[in-house]
Amino acid sequence: MPDFSLEESFRRQGFKTVLGVDEVGRGCLAGPVVAGACLLKDGADRDALLTLGIDDSKRLTAERREVLAWIIPEFFVSSIGLASVDEINRAGIVRATARAMRRAIVNLKISRPIFILVDGYRVKFLPGGLKRQSNIIHGDQKSVSIAAASIIAKVYRDRLMKRLAGKFPLYNWGKNKGYGTEGHRLALGKYGLCRHHRIAFTGHLVINTSASLR
Repeated sequence: MPDFSLEESFRRQGFKTVLGVDEVGRGCLAGPVVAGACLLKDGADRDALLTLGIDDSKRLTAERREVLAWIIPEFFVSSIGLASVDEINRAGIVRATARAMRRAIVNLKISRPIFILVDGYRVKFLPGGLKRQSNIIHGDQKSVSIAAASIIAKVYRDRLMKRLAGKFPLYNWGKNKGYGTEGHRLALGKYGLCRHHRIAFTGHLVINTSASLR
């Protein structure tokens, strides 16, 4: 289970303010990429926090993620950042993901210098630059701060895709959340794209172009 070992390790190196960042939806065919950022509040009860079972969002049920998303702000200063489908289509998913992460961090409104734990890979142009971040492979399974960020981002994006599913029911986003499931791919082949699809991810799947970009 994630703990605070990584956060403490970097604090011992002199970085006073260590936060976690993670993204959700990078590999989807539709919808925005969403990032979460979490910084443990001063005076937060760490022992109580570690009993909550905060973990990689993919290893939790949807119901448990929803519960934790309500509790996490009691312990963390937390925020969300998005990059739209238009940004993904124009700039590519790598740059769009970096923008979402940067926005999440900026939305924390922290004035003091920070050090960032990023799940998976280092990201250019985050506050503080590459010298004030560390990429942690499977970080959402090691750092509570990254895991908390993954949960709030996942819950936020899932809710958003469910709302979009009401307007675009052909693609069953309420269930697949925009990922490339067999049903989603078949719907793309049959109905074409809508404006929430990522062109570079989906163009090769579209057969019926007459309905595209509704």
